[in-house]
Amino acid sequence: MKKIVIAIVALVILQNPLKAQTSLENPRGEVRLNFLNTILLGSVEVGYEQFIANDQSIGVELHLNDRFGYRRAGDARDFSATSFLLSYNFYFAGDDRGKIHVSPFFKYRFGEYTEAIDSSITVTSLNSGQIGLMSGYRWNYNNFAFGPFAAISRVFSQEVANTFSAIEFKAGFNVGYRF
Repeated sequence: MKKIVIAIVALVILQNPLKAQTSLENPRGEVRLNFLNTILLGSVEVGYEQFIANDQSIGVELHLNDRFGYRRAGDARDFSATSFLLSYNFYFAGDDRGKIHVSPFFKYRFGEYTEAIDSSITVTSLNSGQIGLMSGYRWNYNNFAFGPFAAISRVFSQEVANTFSAIEFKAGFNVGYRF
């Protein structure tokens, strides 16, 4: 419950004060939620994009209850992690109804992964930075934006790489509102 309250507060803080609406051809910002991972993993991934040109934006995301890839908790395994993601987004090959996007990003995850193996508990620190590349498609309908994406990143923690992998794949389906 505490994490959901933090996510709501973050969304309110990230939104610009109420101003006149802009057209879809020239949005100033977008708030969004990774709808797919919220359903599949219980990970709340909220984000904000500030457009600096028609085809470029800077994005910030907060991932609550973050997981490494698509590993689930349960069965004596528990993720307790949060992460922040910063991206620079390029939009191309499309029109005002939708475009392909490519985004280099930096992500920092902090927290831990606990696993019980043969009556002993192993704790892995997930504190690590990652760099990666994300790509997807974003459809625009009225002021709503939605679409799938996939990401690959390199984790810079030997402890995380020993427990999971040095390479992390993620995907999702964002639903957002442009203003």
